[in-house]
Amino acid sequence: MTDSPRTVIRNGTVLDTASMTYAEATVVIEDGVIVDAAADEATTGDIVIDAGGSYVVPGLIDCHVHFRLATLNFHALSRLSEVEFGIIMATLSQATVERGFTTVRDLGGDVTGLMSAIRSGKTGGPRIVRAGRMLSQTGGHGDARPGAVDVASCGCSLHSDVMSIVADGPDAVRKAARHNLREGSDFLKIHVSGGVASPTDPLESVQYTPEEIRAAVTEAEHRHTYVAAHAYSAESIAMAVENGVHTIEHGNLIDANAAAAMAQHDAVMVPTLVTYRAMDELGKELGLPEKNRVKNAMVLDAGRTAVELAREAGVTIGFGTDLIGETQIRQNEELAIQADIRPAAEVLHSLWQVNAKLCHLEGKIGTLSPGAFGDVVISRIDPLDDLAAFAQPETAFTHVIQGGNIVVDRSQN
Repeated sequence: MTDSPRTVIRNGTVLDTASMTYAEATVVIEDGVIVDAAADEATTGDIVIDAGGSYVVPGLIDCHVHFRLATLNFHALSRLSEVEFGIIMATLSQATVERGFTTVRDLGGDVTGLMSAIRSGKTGGPRIVRAGRMLSQTGGHGDARPGAVDVASCGCSLHSDVMSIVADGPDAVRKAARHNLREGSDFLKIHVSGGVASPTDPLESVQYTPEEIRAAVTEAEHRHTYVAAHAYSAESIAMAVENGVHTIEHGNLIDANAAAAMAQHDAVMVPTLVTYRAMDELGKELGLPEKNRVKNAMVLDAGRTAVELAREAGVTIGFGTDLIGETQIRQNEELAIQADIRPAAEVLHSLWQVNAKLCHLEGKIGTLSPGAFGDVVISRIDPLDDLAAFAQPETAFTHVIQGGNIVVDRSQN
């Protein structure tokens, strides 16, 4: 990214995401950080934006993305070279920040090169908090090896690729977890149930054992972080949280007992409803295999009920999308989907407050307070009043600002 200018945003209606209330204010960004959120209107800067009549909110946060899942055509995905991966991932990354998402939590796959390219300015993109390679059992959701594979010579045997590490047994899981943390993972991601996108596991299958889960959790806790778990079935959700998992990703097939277990253990659900709609509507056209489309149908309509059950049980809910490759253009649509289930203020609390905690960046993202990163979205639409309209960035957002730099300017449109 380029050196940050002194950026002044005047006359805007600025959102306090802690109270979900507005105040007329002038925001000043220096060296990529907000230094004043109540400046005098006469304050000057290198860049001065008049946000009169518009709503000034923090950069958006998506707590479930996959830049490595570069295309919904899994056959083509398996054949991509690292150069092709890099080109596609850079394109997806740039588009993400242009939609207003200035921070994301990447839930699996090697994004080391992409993060380096963003830091050095070779491509645009959001701040990435990463899980690194996902941990999976043999035949689990993260085991994408095609066709037959040789039987491992011992339980200690690991297999890895750019997406995941296949590890069986507590010792192998511990080794894989330590490797990821050594490589810079901010948290760990495991799979405890079948999934839509994987080739060999039934959706309702339970994956990993309590002992394997606890091995990963212990390693994460020793690094003062946590474990996220891909989980659909109620059985797998309950097993995960009872053994220390902090976030349940998806959770579509949860029941009341599993929701109660999540609440009891202060676990967080990150629903990703838009990805099922996108796969349902675009999957066939984009090359998603039929067997994966069948599995998608099993969880498509269950997502709304899952969110309602979690809310009733008092479960903390985050905000994520899990869109794959070409479907990432629908990222903001999750806001509109959630607005049909929960009040706008609650959805925005998930987006900015819960997500900031999951990224270990409280006070740095999801707020426009002094000391926070200078990531700002200026919108014609009040998200508290019309979240569905706010979810259309090309018409709603006049500016996307990242670290004080203007990424998008539609003010003349």
